[in-house]
Amino acid sequence: MHHTNIILLLAFGLMSWFIPHQKAEIYITKADRSKNLSKEYVLLADQPKADMPCNLITLDPSVRYQSMDGFGAAITGSTCYNLMKMTPEDRAKFLKETFSDEEGLGYSYVRISIGCSDFSLSEYSCCDIPGIGNFSLQNEEKAYVIPILKEILAINPSVKILGSPWTCPRWMKVNNLTDLQPYNSWTSGQLNPAYYQDYATYFVRWIQAFATHGISIYAITPQNEPLNRGNSASLYMTWEEEQAFVRDALGPKFQLAGLSTKIYAFDHNYNYDNVINQTDYPLKIYNDETAAAFFTGAAYHNYGGDREELNDVYNERSDKELIFTETSIGMWNDGRNLSIRLMEDMEDVALGTVNNWCKAVIVWNLMLDTERGPNREGGCTTCYGAVDIDKGDYKTITRNSHYYIIGHLSSVVKPRAVRIGTNGYKAVGVTYSAFENVDGSYAFVLSNKTMLPQKVTLSDGTHYLTYEVPDNAVISCRWKK
Repeated sequence: MHHTNIILLLAFGLMSWFIPHQKAEIYITKADRSKNLSKEYVLLADQPKADMPCNLITLDPSVRYQSMDGFGAAITGSTCYNLMKMTPEDRAKFLKETFSDEEGLGYSYVRISIGCSDFSLSEYSCCDIPGIGNFSLQNEEKAYVIPILKEILAINPSVKILGSPWTCPRWMKVNNLTDLQPYNSWTSGQLNPAYYQDYATYFVRWIQAFATHGISIYAITPQNEPLNRGNSASLYMTWEEEQAFVRDALGPKFQLAGLSTKIYAFDHNYNYDNVINQTDYPLKIYNDETAAAFFTGAAYHNYGGDREELNDVYNERSDKELIFTETSIGMWNDGRNLSIRLMEDMEDVALGTVNNWCKAVIVWNLMLDTERGPNREGGCTTCYGAVDIDKGDYKTITRNSHYYIIGHLSSVVKPRAVRIGTNGYKAVGVTYSAFENVDGSYAFVLSNKTMLPQKVTLSDGTHYLTYEVPDNAVISCRWKK
């Protein structure tokens, strides 16, 4: 062989030797807090190893489920108040860690209230003086919510925003739809049909008001928890009312205003709060095709019932989307105990909803203080945040299960990713889901609720990734094809 060819072959061999093997990015959280979304890199293999365990999971991108819109938390008035109490430097650091797609976890969806919620600084609507001409954003939006949203959007401009009202203005309320007597209370009451058009205009002006601040509202729900009369601010709205309101007022007003904001029905519990004639609330709305055309889909909470309801609703109307919009941890479920909550919330809230067709997963307050506030009397006074900030210094942050479960999804599963099929290893206590991102990378999230480590191997047909998942731990992986 000519010596030049030998030199070329040797050079090629040396180059091959120095070409690094492809790596997978892995995030891991252990329920004992010894690892908290810790980032690791693991080499991918081009062929199965001889000692490869039988716990093989093969990704199947030919089987495609729903595309993902995003994952995040509620940016309530209380959350914004606590964030504004931090120093600008500390706040910027926390928000970057949470929302940045390059330098953080890439949270991609937030929920805000239209008017007040039970985690606001006061009870208010954006039109407390009778007459829709009196609509205006209030201090909570202008001094707290909008500044925080602007900081978040500066970090991640693609974050989606969902708005939900806890109540309409009190002057639009009646005691019931038979007597139609004025009902001047923040709590309960029903929307007077005579004000359907004004209330639809209220939504339009709210969306337009945020737009003047450079904030686009991606979606709304017509009413938060429409079957809950008892919150500090609330409005009872049956499926018949929501159907009529959207069909006859809100949908047409959005069209007239040229708004592309999506409308999601219901926004309440899997069990419909055990109100028998409200069972299958969104499905009943969809039975009117004129109304159904205005709804993108339905939103759910998990304070009652079973997540299997998501699958049931999807099977009835697969043309309509599903999103999960609220869940909370608190004193009632040992919410600060990561050893319990991490695994349960990962299985039930994060992977449980995604594996039952949800396109988005949003938890409740992103940040509360160590006294579970600020909160409203009559609302939830026993809730914890996804993170809790020390009220003594507004600096020390404790990250709870909800922060981690959203982070495990958002860190590797990017907006417009598609959930894909998997074949192979299954075990009681092991829950997982796989995705294909729009950049061609694969994402995989697994929760090991068992008391034993689980050594698993992932295959995308070209690469093999072997990793031992510790007991009571969650991993998220992402790698290029």
